[in-house]
Amino acid sequence: MRNEEGLEFHLHLKTGDIGRYVLLPGDPARCEKIAVYFDDAHFVAQNREYVTWTGTLLGEKVSVVSTGIGCPSTAIAVEELVEAGADTFIRVGSSGAIQPDGHKGDVAIVTAAIRDEGTTAQYLPIEFPAVADLDVVSALR
Repeated sequence: MRNEEGLEFHLHLKTGDIGRYVLLPGDPARCEKIAVYFDDAHFVAQNREYVTWTGTLLGEKVSVVSTGIGCPSTAIAVEELVEAGADTFIRVGSSGAIQPDGHKGDVAIVTAAIRDEGTTAQYLPIEFPAVADLDVVSALR
C-alpha cells in the first residue's frame, strides 16, 4: 500500500530506491554500520523502526533495511520491499538458538527455521517448511 506521495506506507520507499538484494537487521542502528561496507552507500529513508540505506557491492545494487523486533514488523517490511522491487532477503543480526553448542559471537548460516511464531501461518499452512534458498546459502558460505 502506498501513501499519497507514492511511497510504500511504512518504509517510505519507491521502486528504484532499493536493490533486489536486501540485508535485514532488526536494529535500526545496525543499518549504517552495515552500509559502510557498500560502495556509494547513501541513506534512503527512515520511518519508525524502518531505516533504509542503499549502495553497491561488487557492482550490484544492494540495500539494508531494519525490521524492528519480531515477525509482524518483518512481514510488513518484506511485503513492502517486494512491492519496491526486492526479491532476495538475508536476515542478519542476533538470534536465539536451541542447540547447546552455540556461543555468543558465533556466525551461523541458517538453512531452515521452526515456524512457531504466529505470523507465517497467515501466509502458508504451518506444515510448509521454512527452508532457505540453497543458491543463496551457497553464496554466503
